[in-house]
Amino acid sequence: MDGVLLVDKPAKMGSAEVVRAIKRLVKPRRVGHLGTLDPFATGLLPILIGEATKLAPFLEPGRKQYEGIIALGAETDSYDATGQVVARAPVPPLEPAAVVAVARRFVGEISQVPPIFSALKRAGVPLYKLARRGDQVEPPPPRIVRIEALELDLVDSEHLRLGLTCSPGTYVRTLARDIGRALGTMAYLAQLRRSATAGFVIAQAHGLQELMDEPEHLARHVIPMAEALTGMVRVEVDEWSERRLRHGDASALMPSIGGREGLFMAVRGSGLIAIAQCSGGDGLRLLRVFVP
Repeated sequence: MDGVLLVDKPAKMGSAEVVRAIKRLVKPRRVGHLGTLDPFATGLLPILIGEATKLAPFLEPGRKQYEGIIALGAETDSYDATGQVVARAPVPPLEPAAVVAVARRFVGEISQVPPIFSALKRAGVPLYKLARRGDQVEPPPPRIVRIEALELDLVDSEHLRLGLTCSPGTYVRTLARDIGRALGTMAYLAQLRRSATAGFVIAQAHGLQELMDEPEHLARHVIPMAEALTGMVRVEVDEWSERRLRHGDASALMPSIGGREGLFMAVRGSGLIAIAQCSGGDGLRLLRVFVP
């Protein structure tokens, strides 16, 4: 059961709740997830089971894709549909060309201030908990994120359809608010669905209820660890090298790597044994070794 399970997260359910639901089906294995989705959002949520929890640092950097709806004319305290409206503004007449021009302004590296209703922590407490109990919360410092592609289409006079490809750490809620302001009004994120992340796409995902209803079939939906690392160089090793790698001897990979630099996964058959990195300065070192 070590591997990645792709779940189509339903609305009104937190990412941690999905983890708890899957954990009940695979006890007592470790279970985690990649890339938190807000409770109101839906879409692709990769669940890491067992030894696959060690893969998180190698899967997280992948780009993310979203689809959503932006509502114009109002701003909420959470920047999405779950918050309280804190301000309103008239929506000017919008032409498709003007909307496209605004979208272009946000492509590339941009500075974002994360919302105070976020999982970022202050003194160990998530900001959203502080905000919900009425504490005065200072906005987090701005961060640089990368928007690779942004499409905005008019749905009607008060709604935009959003298509987004972005770097990890991007707050789509903040982007929606900033788009509204750039259009001369206010805005919040009304709907959000993640369609791709970490090299996976929503078409590969399974509904949570489907998985809960047929737990006996869960294993056949789990992607083996080596298959999940689609962008990493694969190195096949023999039984002798596998034993050495299991005991932390990185030099067992040297003959197979042949002086190349980068990240490598050592496999034997369909099993992932280790992940190693080779660089000019540090030489070859093991980053992760997996328990069979």
